[in-house]
Amino acid sequence: MPARPMTRGSNVALTREIPGLKGVVLGVVLASPERVLNDNLVVATLLCDASSQVLSREHVVFFNQLTSPDTAVAQLERARASGDLEQVEVDLRGVPDDVVRIVVVAYINDGLGHRRSLGQLRDARVRVLDLADDTELVTSENLAPALSAETGLVLAELYRHGGDWKFKVVGQGYADGILGILRDHGLAP
Repeated sequence: MPARPMTRGSNVALTREIPGLKGVVLGVVLASPERVLNDNLVVATLLCDASSQVLSREHVVFFNQLTSPDTAVAQLERARASGDLEQVEVDLRGVPDDVVRIVVVAYINDGLGHRRSLGQLRDARVRVLDLADDTELVTSENLAPALSAETGLVLAELYRHGGDWKFKVVGQGYADGILGILRDHGLAP
């Protein structure tokens, strides 16, 4: 596993490098000196097919829908480890075969109307922990310095590749927030 933070676009073969890995926790770190922004940050997880299209509205895991239909992906009501704004547990063995990509996103709730942006973040990272013991396996670089007027961000994705699960740091910002992210993943409003 990489010792240094992973940069945008880099990936790692989790289950190939750790053959006994049964589940992971995706921990999202988002922090701003501005309390109003911190209070309006939302993390969501999109369960997608091979074409990066969300399978259905029930396959979006967030504060109003804490688990996927099969319960293999669940957003925790309270983070298990300190420092993470949100955490998502993934039972790698329980994820249905039609879910090929698990995309972790963040956005500002009502961000466009409040003149807030993710450019006001001082820290934006995602890390992967072993579900069995909370050992940190990998972490992304701080994605915040590259952000400016964006109100939505695709942080990373966990995806199947040749029978293994891989993790990729994405870091793609969206000026139109969650609407743009959902549109690009097949859930246009």
